Amino acid sequence: MARAGLNTERLTRAGAELADEVGFDRVTVSALARRFGVKDASLYSHVRSSQDLKTRIALLSLEELADRAAAALAGRAGKDALAAFADAYRDYAREHPGRYAAARLELDPQTARDSAAGRHSQLARAVLRGYDLAEPDETDAVRLLGSTFHGYIALERAGGFQHTPRTSEQSWPRIVDALDALLRNWPAG
Repeated sequence: MARAGLNTERLTRAGAELADEVGFDRVTVSALARRFGVKDASLYSHVRSSQDLKTRIALLSLEELADRAAAALAGRAGKDALAAFADAYRDYAREHPGRYAAARLELDPQTARDSAAGRHSQLARAVLRGYDLAEPDETDAVRLLGSTFHGYIALERAGGFQHTPRTSEQSWPRIVDALDALLRNWPAG
């Protein structure tokens, strides 16, 4: 019999909150059971394993992040869209560090296809429409944006910019400016 009030969605959201508090790598069914004051077995009718729970958190995070990025892009184009897109990712990572880490979880191909993961590429391509890039340059530019944003966020979260004379807050808009300049002047193939 399922414990009253526990369901897959509630457990996934609680797992996402736990990830933000203690880190995505520390989320387990046992840790979640302790949060609810129940035995691990009480959760197994809702999630199959810790990996299943982590996958569900990743899917939730991808959806939240795509929704946030889409809202940020609404009505914007060019550099304004690029900055809004970049800020949506960075702000989400700051507000939800565990969920952001979850969004980086490698998903099996079918799960990835059925998830919001594809929306992230579509959103990046929407930003790039303002730069008039044709294929294969557009795909390369999507990868450039993703690696720049995620790399910067990872270094920032790890404290990589703490011991420099310029703050990460000062550098971030310059990084976006540099990406905009590069995208406007994309090198010929």
